[in-house]
Amino acid sequence: MDDLTFEDALKELESSVTKLEEGNLTLEESLKLYERGRALSDFCQQVLEKAELRIEHLTADGEIVETEID
Repeated sequence: MDDLTFEDALKELESSVTKLEEGNLTLEESLKLYERGRALSDFCQQVLEKAELRIEHLTADGEIVETEID
């Protein structure tokens, strides 16, 4: 998922949820969508946590303090 942006992951996740809610899938299709959705959710959560950490490291004048986040 390294080449996936947060926005693209969120769109895909929303699409998967919609498909699952419609209920027109086989069990196997539902499981695959659910597994992919969990991975996308985890990815989005990690991106948000990194963004939150960057915000916490902002100085009073708005500059990022140079620290390793990864």
